[in-house]
Amino acid sequence: MVSPTATGTADFDAKAGKPTQTWYAVYGDLKSGVTPVVALHGGPGSTHHYILSLVDLATIYSIPVVVYDQLGNGNSTHLPEKSGEAGSFWTEQLFLDELDNLLRHLGIQDNYAIVGHSWGGMLGARHAARQPAGLKRIVISDSPASMKLFVKAANEELIAKLQPDVRDAIVRNEAAGTIESEEYKTNVEVFYKRHLCRLDPWPVELLQSFEWMEKDHTVYFTMNGPSEFHVIGSLKDWSIVDEAHKINVPTLLLNGAYDEATDSTVLPFFKAIPKVKWFTFAESSHTPLWEERERYMKIVAEFLTA
Repeated sequence: MVSPTATGTADFDAKAGKPTQTWYAVYGDLKSGVTPVVALHGGPGSTHHYILSLVDLATIYSIPVVVYDQLGNGNSTHLPEKSGEAGSFWTEQLFLDELDNLLRHLGIQDNYAIVGHSWGGMLGARHAARQPAGLKRIVISDSPASMKLFVKAANEELIAKLQPDVRDAIVRNEAAGTIESEEYKTNVEVFYKRHLCRLDPWPVELLQSFEWMEKDHTVYFTMNGPSEFHVIGSLKDWSIVDEAHKINVPTLLLNGAYDEATDSTVLPFFKAIPKVKWFTFAESSHTPLWEERERYMKIVAEFLTA
């Protein structure tokens, strides 16, 4: 992977009882005159590593790219003492404020685009719905418009179609609350290899993000839950269905044919956003930025520079 042009940290007042910082890396020249892209990773509580394929936008298409670790994991400030503080600390607004702070720190708040993946797309969509003046375009990649729709689709469309022993093990352990058991983790991995990333082996960068989340799952467990489809954290009622129509910039929706973000979870975006296109990658699940990397970057770059 190519080295960043610059790395740094942005001081961010998260009102955490101690100083907190957001780590970022820049690829390309933010002063080149080309609208830079800020890439928002998923989770919540994952890291920038697994979206590093987006650096292709800088190296191949000369579009400056900013990646960063959202507060709570990776190279940004960790706050394990805030575990479980869903409503009082780990809120969507915290991450919206962090994004605004980073944009100002980099001096790009008047001209930028967003590529958000999974939770990053959800966060980006909410940011876009507030109609910030500097936002020019947004890519919402592999993101549901509602967590209730996401969980419903996962259970009714995806888990239901797993082989019976895998499906039964997942359902049984969730019902019993034994989500730390090896049986549960092993069978969740079967789901992930079908609906999160179908490459074998997984990209090193994706594994790195999972390793970070294993070391510190404060944000993921608090806001999401123990797995992608067992959502019992503060995001369980998250929805942008009623606000998506406020997204007034050109929008590109992306998902995979085998994605855990199924078509039914993406459809509300498509129905509500005025200036919108939607593309589904035929050979991908939740990570087409790796599974069909070359095609993904071409489509995203063409949209961003249109």
